Amino acid sequence: MTVSTVSARRLAAASLAAAALVGAAALPATAADRTPHRPQVEISDVQYDAPGEDRRRNRSLNKEWVELKNNTRHTINLRGWTLTDSEGDRYTFRNYRLAPRDTVRVHTGEGRDTRGAVYQDRNRHVWDNRKDTATLRDDHGRVIDRESWNERRDHGGDRHHGDRHHGGDRH
Repeated sequence: MTVSTVSARRLAAASLAAAALVGAAALPATAADRTPHRPQVEISDVQYDAPGEDRRRNRSLNKEWVELKNNTRHTINLRGWTLTDSEGDRYTFRNYRLAPRDTVRVHTGEGRDTRGAVYQDRNRHVWDNRKDTATLRDDHGRVIDRESWNERRDHGGDRHHGDRHHGGDRH
């Protein structure tokens, strides 16, 4: 083999490698443009205005809840994750494992934790009916999801959705 043949092969190999890198680098940007970001766990629903009169009775308190959904095909341990409101009220998950594609409701009042429901064991309402923000953070304090509502929105029915925000530290 001559020196020019070896150099030509090396040049061709280097060109193919460079083209592959450029193509691979461009692919994620294109894919990211087409698919919106969806967190692994999200606040999927909020019932901030318990039906009926707001009373400090457990039944009324447990009609107020935040629902979380696992969007993955893997179980996620929520141990150390927190759910907070605008006033700084905080619920910290104990060793709770959220199954793939499953949901859990975090009720305000007292109750016995089950696969689909956990309880904050509070004796007063947490979520403000007029304006509030529910913020979900992981065990490292990173904002995973946030949902806000205010009195100017007209929400029919029992379930309410506010402004959505996924990730980041600002809303």
